[in-house]
Amino acid sequence: MTASEIYERLKAHFGERVISLAQDAKDPWILVDPAAIAEIGRFLHDDPELRCDALSNQSGVDYKAQGWIEVVYHLYSYAHRHYVILKVRTPRDAAELPTVEGVWKAANWLEREIYDLLGVNFVGHSDLRRLLLPEDWIGYPLRKDFVEPEQYHGISTRRESLLR
Repeated sequence: MTASEIYERLKAHFGERVISLAQDAKDPWILVDPAAIAEIGRFLHDDPELRCDALSNQSGVDYKAQGWIEVVYHLYSYAHRHYVILKVRTPRDAAELPTVEGVWKAANWLEREIYDLLGVNFVGHSDLRRLLLPEDWIGYPLRKDFVEPEQYHGISTRRESLLR
């Protein structure tokens, strides 16, 4: 199935919760209501004609100027050899989304990474804690307004440039 066919199928089933299709993008993507991402994911996974059985990637992007964090889901169907990209947008000041861990187990670590680096809270996640940084780290390094502290527990965070 093409992205537009998948979009039409989702739009017919979920109505206004499927917001738009970026058909002319290099990799077409579908923008969906953040509150519906788990339900839409379950439909994509379970529907026999779609069978998106693999979450091949999940990532986050901070759009500070627009005031949101975008989470991107790359889904693939091994049975039908098609893919779909979903995007959701959550406000930066209250970044929260339902987890898709119950649909794709791969989301466990991917959501932990997004939480750790961007501060998105995945509601219902079984083990949402930092993955790369220490538990007492303050801030989220991939946010555009992050300022690295001068030191962490008395250890300097300054690094000499290897390019000199």
